Amino acid sequence: MATLVFLHAHPDDESSSTAGTMARAAARGDRVILVVATDGACGEEALDADPHETVAARRHRELEASAKVLGVSRVEWLGYHDSGMTGWTQNHAPGSFMDSDAEEAGRRLADILDEEDADALIGYDWHGNYGHPDHVMVHHVTWSAVEQAARRPRVLEVSINRERQAKAARLARSRGLTQKMPDPVYPGDDGNPIGTPEADLRWAVDVRDLAEVKRAALKCHASQTSDITAFTSLPDDIFAEVFGWECYREPSVEGPVKVAWPFDGAPWPGTPSRCTCADEGRPMPGDAPDTRPEDAVGPMDPVNPGSQVDRQVSDPGAPGVQGHAVDSAARHS
Repeated sequence: MATLVFLHAHPDDESSSTAGTMARAAARGDRVILVVATDGACGEEALDADPHETVAARRHRELEASAKVLGVSRVEWLGYHDSGMTGWTQNHAPGSFMDSDAEEAGRRLADILDEEDADALIGYDWHGNYGHPDHVMVHHVTWSAVEQAARRPRVLEVSINRERQAKAARLARSRGLTQKMPDPVYPGDDGNPIGTPEADLRWAVDVRDLAEVKRAALKCHASQTSDITAFTSLPDDIFAEVFGWECYREPSVEGPVKVAWPFDGAPWPGTPSRCTCADEGRPMPGDAPDTRPEDAVGPMDPVNPGSQVDRQVSDPGAPGVQGHAVDSAARHS
């Protein structure tokens, strides 16, 4: 039995990106730990909202329900506030995840890794799939935690298979569902294409047989109407194409992509490859492998890695922040 720790940015990210992997692991007898970085307070206010319940409290309840559907053994919250999309005032609000110290957040996560003697930690790729500040921060905190943990776990990074997403987009367009499935080359919140080329992925997990479990987990997040309704109302074949595959990078293992269960076999690989400190030859605390493609736009702000120094959107309703792709499986907070 393995212990797998999944770090997600917001309540509902677990249901859209790793629900199948989590459910399969739990069914196989593995211990599945879900760690959520933020309270999701920048999400939608539910149409049936209780005036005495905050958005964060509602989303907390929804996350707990989703975790039960997926067979999660333990849920932990890192305790940060949702930072919103790039350029929102919440980016630098007190307690926001984006504005937090990656090493401190990594320490909180490392404590959980040590308590659980975790075999694997699942975080996000270098730009959090689509550049959301909190998702990018998940990437940095993942590697900070690995550096600080007593026993370094194997690390996988959730990503979106860009080619498969393109196939899903073509299928959706052929059925008149263009509003629900944008072209995957549409820029994410950081100005880069959404996801990762298939050649740069290591694992593709086929979870089409768990499509209804994944749909049930998504439905637990009913307050997030614009996203969840769009996702759960997709026809079965398109839903399976979008949500039936869960893809991961593994920085310590080179490709090509392998259609298989990533967690078979033992012992676990050794220390993951990391960026190293040139003068000391060891990983720098909080550093993450720089796997950005050469043509990536917007070098990460070294002070606030969740932001982009050349692309700031100040209007939460501006195209490219909410107006185009927040309805899609590739972009949501």
